[in-house]
Order: sequence, then C-alpha cells, then structure tokens
Amino acid sequence: MSAAASARQILTRLHEIMAGRTHAQHKLDRVVEVIADSLDSEVCSIYLLREGALELFATQGLNPAAVHVTRMAVGEGLTGTIAKNIETLNLAEAKAHPDFLYRPETGEEKFHSFAGVPIVYRERAVGVLCVQHVEPRRYEEVEIEALQTTAMILSELIAHKELVDDEETITFGEAHTETEVIEGLTLVKGLAAGQAVFHQPRIEIDQVVAEDIEAERQRVYRAFDKMREQIDALGKEPEFGKGGEHVEVLETYKMFAYDEGWSRRINEAIDSGLTAEAAIERVQQRTRMRMREIDDPLLQDRMHDLEDLSNRLLRIVSGQLGTAATQGLRRDSILIARNLGPAELLEYDRRRLKGVVLEEGSLTAHVVIVARAMGIPVLGRASGVRARVSEGDEILLDADRGTVTLRPGQQLLDAFETRFAKNRERQATYAELRDVEPFTRDGTRITVMINAGLRDDMSMLQLTGADGVGLFRTEFQFLVSATLPARDRQLRLYRDVLDAAGDKPVIFRTVDIGGDKAVPYLNSQVAERDENPAMGWRALRLSLDREGLLKAQARALLEAAAGRSLSVMFPMVSEPWEFDAAKKVFEDQLEFLRARRKLLPEAVEYGCMLEVPSLAEVLDLLIPRISFISVGTNDLTQFLFAADRANPLLAERYDWLSPAILRFLQRVSQATVGHPVRLGVCGEMGGRRLEALALLGIGYRRLSITPAAVGPIKELVRKVDLGEIGAQMNQWLLSPPADLRAELKRWAEQRDIEVD
Repeated sequence: MSAAASARQILTRLHEIMAGRTHAQHKLDRVVEVIADSLDSEVCSIYLLREGALELFATQGLNPAAVHVTRMAVGEGLTGTIAKNIETLNLAEAKAHPDFLYRPETGEEKFHSFAGVPIVYRERAVGVLCVQHVEPRRYEEVEIEALQTTAMILSELIAHKELVDDEETITFGEAHTETEVIEGLTLVKGLAAGQAVFHQPRIEIDQVVAEDIEAERQRVYRAFDKMREQIDALGKEPEFGKGGEHVEVLETYKMFAYDEGWSRRINEAIDSGLTAEAAIERVQQRTRMRMREIDDPLLQDRMHDLEDLSNRLLRIVSGQLGTAATQGLRRDSILIARNLGPAELLEYDRRRLKGVVLEEGSLTAHVVIVARAMGIPVLGRASGVRARVSEGDEILLDADRGTVTLRPGQQLLDAFETRFAKNRERQATYAELRDVEPFTRDGTRITVMINAGLRDDMSMLQLTGADGVGLFRTEFQFLVSATLPARDRQLRLYRDVLDAAGDKPVIFRTVDIGGDKAVPYLNSQVAERDENPAMGWRALRLSLDREGLLKAQARALLEAAAGRSLSVMFPMVSEPWEFDAAKKVFEDQLEFLRARRKLLPEAVEYGCMLEVPSLAEVLDLLIPRISFISVGTNDLTQFLFAADRANPLLAERYDWLSPAILRFLQRVSQATVGHPVRLGVCGEMGGRRLEALALLGIGYRRLSITPAAVGPIKELVRKVDLGEIGAQMNQWLLSPPADLRAELKRWAEQRDIEVD
C-alpha cells in the first residue's frame, strides 16, 4: 500500500472516531488501535507533553496500567530524544540505541523494533507517536510517511481539544518576562536595538482533512502560479538589476519555485486526504527533518530556500498573505525568524529594520549575502529564540560578540547605549584615518589591505583607505550558483572588481571549494568519503584534478586583466610541484590568448597561500619561483594544532599568541629575508590588534584583513616602534612566559597602545 493510501485509510477512520460523542480518553484509545491496525503494528503509543514531561496518554500493545503513569523528561529515552530533537527514529533494534531507556511498568521488554515521530504544533514538539514490533526490522518508508502524516493531524486535533479533556493541560508554550541572553553565530557583524518582530505571523490550519481532494489540488495549483509570478517579479527589482551575486541567488531561488518534485510531494500529501494547507505543512515538516540530517552546509542552505518558498505558498493558499514586511515596520525592529530567504529580506523597509536573529542560518546562507550588502547585522543559530521571545519585546543584538539579549533591564539598555555611543566615536576616529598612511613610530610603512569576495565589498577600499585587496575570494560566485559559473560570467565579475579597485592592487585567490564548501555540481565520491573535509579534496587539490575548472578561471582572469597587472594566488599549496602545475595552467592559457592576438595583461605575478605546514619546510625551493606569500592563519592554526576550528570544544583551546604558532610564523618570516618576495598575512589574526602587534614584532609588514579592522589596525601601527616590539618578541620567544598573551597586553598598556 502507498504512503498516500495508508494515510488516507487512517484519516477516514480517525474522522469516524472524531465524529463520536465519547470522551477524550476513549478517542485516544481508539486512535492508537486504528494506527496499530492500519500499519499492522503490535504496539502503538501516544505520549503528550504535560507539565513539562512526556506522559503516556494511550497505548495499544503495552501494559494499559502504564497509561498516565509512565512519564519521562524531554531528552530522556528514545521518546524524549524524538521530542527534544524533533526528529524521526527508525530502529531495527531499539536497545542498541545509546538513548534507549527501559521502563519495566510498560512491559515493552519483548519488543525489538521501534519507530517514532514527533507530534509538532507551531514548530514545537508537543508529543510523540511511536510503534513497536517484536521482530527486529526497520519500518518501511511508506509506514514512516503514514506515521508522520498522522502525527501532524493529531497535533491539530489535540490543539483544538478534540483529543484531550479540558482539565488536561498540554504544554503548548509559555510567556516569558525575564531578561535572557541567547548565544549564536555571528553571520554579519554589528550592533542593533529594537523591538522583536516575527517575520511570519502564525498561520493557523483550521481544517486538516479534505472534503474534496480535487478542489484542494486546484487551490494548490493556483497558489503555485501566484507564487511563481511573485518570484519572477522580484527579478525586476532595482537590487537585482545591478547584477552580481544577487542575480545568482535569485536564479537558485527560482529553480526551487519551479521544481516539479516539490509540487509532486504536495500533491501526494493531498492524495492522502489532507487539505492544501495541511499538505504544504506536512511536506514542510518533512523538509525540516531532512535539514537536520544534512551535514553539507551548502545543501542545508538550499533546503532553507525551499523552506522560505513553502512559507510563501502556505500564506498564499491560506489567504494570509501578510508578513511583517508587507504589514510594514512601525518602529526600529529586530526581525526574528527560523530562517529567511534572500528575497524576503529585500522586502523590508531598511530604515526600520535594524537587525536579524535566526534560529538556523550559516555563513554561506544566501540571505547573508544580501544582509551584508544592506549593512544589517545578523545573528544565526540562536537556538530556541522564537519560543523565548514575544512580539514587541525589547531586544539588544550584539552580532560582534554573538549574543542577543531579550527584555533587557534599564541598566543593560544604558550600558548598550554607551557602547553604541563609543562605537560611533571610534568609527568617526577611524574614518579620519582613511587618507592617512600607516607608518610606525620609527618610520616603516605597513601595508594594510582588505579581504573581499563580492562586488559590493570593493566599495570598502574607498571607505577605509586600504592599500588594496590582499585576498579576493573567487569561490563565492561558485558557492551561490546552482551550476558551474560560465567563463563569461566569471570574467564580468573579475573585470568589475579590477575596475572598482582602480590603481590599487587586487590579489585573486583561485577557487577554494570542496571540503566544507561543497557544491552539488562538483560532487565526487572522493569528497563524499572525506571524514575531515578541511584536510580533504578541496582548494588547489580539487582544481588540479578538475583542470577544466581551473582553465576556465585562468582564462577569465587573464582576459579580465587585459592591459592591466594581474596577481594570482593559489590556495592550500602543500608542495612546490602543486604551485608549478597550477602556474602552468595559467601560462598555457596565456599562450592560447597570445596565439589569438588577444589583448594580454601587462604583467602576471604568481603567489601562494601558506596554510599547510609542510610548505614551510621547502620554502627555499619555492621562493625563487614566486612573487609573494600570504600566510592563511585560520587554516594554518588548525593544521598546526590538529584542532578543527569548527569544533566548539576546540575553538578557544589553542591561542594565536602561543609560542608554538608565533615561532612557526617567525621562522617563515626569517626564511624570506634577503629575497624579493612580499610576505603577508591574510586571516582573522591580522585584524585583531593584540595579534597584529605580535605579527609586527616578528617581521610581518603586510596585513590583509576585514574592512572593519582597517581603521583600528592603522591606529595601532602609528603607535608602534618596530625595533622595540621586535626585540621584546625575540626575548619572549626564546624564553616564553607562562602567559604570553597577558605579557604582551601588559607591555602594550604600559605604552598606551590600545589592544582590545
């Protein structure tokens, strides 16, 4: 039997139970009987969240005496794990699962197989529906589908008090009044204050079971047509007319809007007997569950785009078209959402929208591109924020430190306003340094450049007065595209970047994708097996294997730089032969263009990233072949310490100011002395004042950093005497103090050098 047929059979029988005049407990008892019978299951049980714990409300197959007796905390046992994670479990052997917890009063010791799905209401688990068998086996996909559809129906019936008595208090939510701080992931830096506004007002689904399946199908078809019209119209907005990554984001977005597989799954849900609204919600719940199982951040982001479109479709089909954007923001607002699509963010009044807080989100999410261009701070992965905030609550967003404060008291408000004021003063001070060249006290000119990856980033050259772009990450165009970017599209981007830079240099890093920056159109069996993607098939390794990709990029860069100088940097070089192989691809393309009498760059210089420690051991062999080296401190640090920087348990464990990394960096610096090779640092380390002070002390004179750090670093440079800090760093590295960071900070404070 198909999933739709199984669900339809259950729906019909549930409808008969609901029509009866019996009390709620009898209805629940009949519900588990129907589900057990329809799925040919020996056990079916319903647990509901009551007074903060999951309570067994009804069962078929377990000991009836356990009903309203067996209780477990959210997160306790298999049932509690399902509720906590809002996930489906399907186990052939329940006892083998690490979260298994035996409850003797239920008499479940003879059952081996177990499957459970959350009963979700307003995106929160309010219960669990589970089935069990004596024989060890995994449940079929059609059975899980039927269970998930049934759980969705149960949530609505419970919410409307059709399956619980009035005196039974099922936990659906609670009011919050206390000050609370939630930590998250900084997606776009900045400070903001305002009132909480939910991106999407709650859409209540009043009717779950369809009376006329064909009529529901037609409603969905009409809603799809209207949604696609809206998405097509967005492409005509001024923001998209400028070209660039925004256009590529929208194209990916449209790809989902016209995806036949998505509409087919909604139709199948309607076939099972659901209304149009319930069918969309059913497919959306399944999408959310799949998102939790996906490790690939890029695929997760694409699932987020689908979630955004599902929300649009649900609003259209229900007639509840308004979002906070369409209703208008009346005051300074912080937007709260599970996730946000790039198109939806553009609908907001940017004069009133001060910040965004997302329960999910990642650094590679499409909405981050748009938010960065709009200058709106964004905090992601603020777990549970929507359940802990109410519409209109006062919010303080500190995306610099990765926190959001809900319902702050007056003291916190005053302190935040003081930070705001100081921040404005500092920004004004840094702005005054825009046209000031960063010379040290002893007269040495330090080169301060920015890292970039978008056309929009290039405006920061003028705003900060930076010396150029020390790292242009070309991979962003690849990450936001649904397909491999064509050579002419790459050429337009690189030409625009060089035009925007004017006479300031730009160093283009060849594409660094693969590993944790996976793209679906370059999937590889090798990449899929990477247990440590940071050290896997990525960056130059991938480019050399997929030579067509590197050839296209080389041609695009060479043509874009016609009549100008071109600087190319190769990422993750481990041995000199990799550099030679990559350079040969560029030289071959140069010959190809020369043979066709194309206008060529006036000069092409090649360099490499030093991220892999092995390269430091063969620098003497590589230095004669290159024009510049840029130390990538982010990857280098994790490789030196064998510590995954994405692992929160290790993120703060190893210090950039430890003697191990500073000695390594000093050795690299000393290896370039006497050679015409420019040595620099690109990475977060160079943009932090205390760390930058240490780098200056061990011989680094070029820093490529985030645009926001240019002003602070220029200010720092003007207070430093290189001879003094160099001598002190040498002394400390020969005989390291117990806490080098504390010593360096004390040394700086004694000389009135601000390092925070």
